Amino acid sequence: MGGALAHADALYNLARWLAHDPIEAEDLVQETFTRALAAAHQFEAGSNLRAWLFRILRNTYLDSRRRSKAEAAELQAETVDEIGPADLETVDESQSTQIRAVVADEVAQAVRALPEHWRTVVILELEGLTESEMASVLGCAEGTVKSRLSRARAVLRERLAPHRP
Repeated sequence: MGGALAHADALYNLARWLAHDPIEAEDLVQETFTRALAAAHQFEAGSNLRAWLFRILRNTYLDSRRRSKAEAAELQAETVDEIGPADLETVDESQSTQIRAVVADEVAQAVRALPEHWRTVVILELEGLTESEMASVLGCAEGTVKSRLSRARAVLRERLAPHRP
């Protein structure tokens, strides 16, 4: 089970999207590692450690959600440097930063507005998991993952259509 800490950032990213709260996300990651250590004897050598950890994190999140009905705090807007119109070179740097922040916020809002099961597959895909790995994490068939991704992408395309060139 060596190398589990190498996945800490990816686990935190998923936890942050699920929980909408950076402090709760940190707690989820910590609880994930605690549960992983306690269940280390169940990990099959040669299997996908990253997918196993993502599954533990997701189950930990779902467990905490079942225990507490209270909603998590809103996720603050994040700036994604790579998102913005193709012609950003013609806009001065301060305007570029403002445009990126607005577009990034709208993308983040569109993803947050997705149902949890769609949002989760989108985030797992962004983390580089294959459909097979996502199916393992989510405990469902690959066809279900493909369907969820397809539907989530369609909704995101529709909501973000005004930003397309």
